[in-house]
Formats: sequence, C-alpha cells, structure tokens
Amino acid sequence: MSRKRSSYYDDYWPSYEATRPRPADGIKAKSQRGDFTATWWGSRWIKALTPLMDSGRLSRGRSYARKGQVLEINIQPGKVTARVQGSRPTPYKVTIELNPLNDGQWGTVFEALAGQAIYAAQLLNGEMPDDIENIFNAVKVPLFPTSRGDLGSSCSCPDWANPCKHVAAVYYLLGERFDADPFLLFALRGRNKEQVAAELRKRRAAGAPENEASMLLAPDAIAAAPVIPLAESLGQYWGSARALESFNVRIAEPPVALALLKRVGLPDFIEAHYLRAQLERIYPAITERALVVAFAEASPEGETEASPLQIKEQA
Repeated sequence: MSRKRSSYYDDYWPSYEATRPRPADGIKAKSQRGDFTATWWGSRWIKALTPLMDSGRLSRGRSYARKGQVLEINIQPGKVTARVQGSRPTPYKVTIELNPLNDGQWGTVFEALAGQAIYAAQLLNGEMPDDIENIFNAVKVPLFPTSRGDLGSSCSCPDWANPCKHVAAVYYLLGERFDADPFLLFALRGRNKEQVAAELRKRRAAGAPENEASMLLAPDAIAAAPVIPLAESLGQYWGSARALESFNVRIAEPPVALALLKRVGLPDFIEAHYLRAQLERIYPAITERALVVAFAEASPEGETEASPLQIKEQA
C-alpha cells in the first residue's frame, strides 16, 4: 500500500520523479543485471534491506548503483557515509548507521568462535565460514540488521521517504564490497580483520600447549637455529637432525580450502580472476586424487591402484 501524500507532494512529486540524475562517473556496480552479490553474506545484507523499502525505490537504487551515480563510500565502525549524484548539481550526502556490537557482545562471539577449531582456522586464514551466522545466532548476537530499528539512514535529498533510492544505491554497493571483503561487515560492527585475528589467537592460545601457544600468539615468528657449516655436517647430510620416532603424518583434506592461496594471494602479472577460477577447480581435484593414491591398496607389483599421472589427467 502506498503512503498517502499531501497536496504539496501531489503537485511536486511527478516532476521530481521524472527528473533523471545527472551523468556521473562514480562507482559502478560489477553486476549489471540479475543478482547483485555472489556470496551468502552479500545476499544476506541486501535481503535485510528489502522489507524496509518499496520496490520502486529499490529498483531505482539498483539503477543508480549500476550507472555509477555513487561517487564515494566510506566505511567506519557503525557508520557508512557516501555521496550520490542525483538530479541536482550538488551530490547528496548519504549516511547509513548500524550499531556496533559492544565489548561484551564481541567477547561472547569470540569465545564461541575460538571454541570451534574449524571456524578459528578459517578466520585466521582470511576466510569467512559459510555458516558463521549460526554462531552469532546461537549466542544471540546479531550480525546483520534484523529489524527497522537496527538500521538508520539519512539523505540530504528532498525525497520524503527514508530510505530513499540514494540510500538504496549505497546499500547495494555495500553488498558488493562485502562480497569482495566480508571482514568489512565485521568492521562495520566494530572489529576489523586484524582485531578479530588477534583476539582469536589469544583465546586459542589460552587453551593450547606452551609451544603451540607461542606460535598462535606470534605466527610469523620463527625461532632462529644456529647454522652449522656444510663441511661440518656432511656426515649427517642425508639424515635427520632429530629423531623421527615422534614424527606423525596426518593425511587428510585440509580443514580450510585453498588456505595457501588465500594467505599468499594471487600474482599481479596475470589475469587473476581466470587463474583463481582454475585453481579453485584444480586444488580439490588434486586433493581428492591424492587421498585415493595415499590410501589405495597396493597391487602385487608394489604399485597402488591409482597412478599419480591420473591426478594431472583429472585436473
């Protein structure tokens, strides 16, 4: 049901609605048709906006975002500020507010995350777990806005409705930003990526053995061992410096998919998106085949049933 307007808006609104925005060369959405986001957290963010706006303003907001009418977006704890070029010469000022979680709420979340090794491992490797919202819901701490009161917005445009299409345009582009870096959503809620990692390491280290705890608290610190000249170590060159009785090998699928790729990143001298798509296909295939080779029954000739060459053929 549309909201009834006063006689002033009845006279003013038709000309205002028909006015097209001035051309702008701002932030253009990557998605020019269909869904705006490709990840669950991006989709979840946009889904939270849908009940707050009428379909017309949502549609115009998508159009603004795709045309590049949003000139800039700044994300701070609890607040997003932006400038959007509308029909007037001066861009409109947009503000979106989402209350940061307090220290007690974050503490509850960190305690729950640190208690789950898989979540901690994924987050420490820069990966957002697919079902992390379940952890927030379990401890009754909201990650996304759940009601109209959770989300505040304002715009300097003359539109009588709030949120308006300028706010919607910024909101859609935020969904794309969260797609690329989901930790920006944590930052909006009050903790950036580095703070999340540091807190998880501290809490995981509190319950770990002393040697593991030191590595958790300083993962980049490597103890410097004395360097023995090669001439003095030729006798044990092909051996091990330590006894291997306690050395254990665990053959299993890694708990964090593509962990090394996510930590090191892609080189900048090739088409990154193409390479990542290829690696995301090849890595699981190699892992699956390697596990088959590792646990295959040995044939009478002493060879496993699966040949390592098949790994390359499948990839």
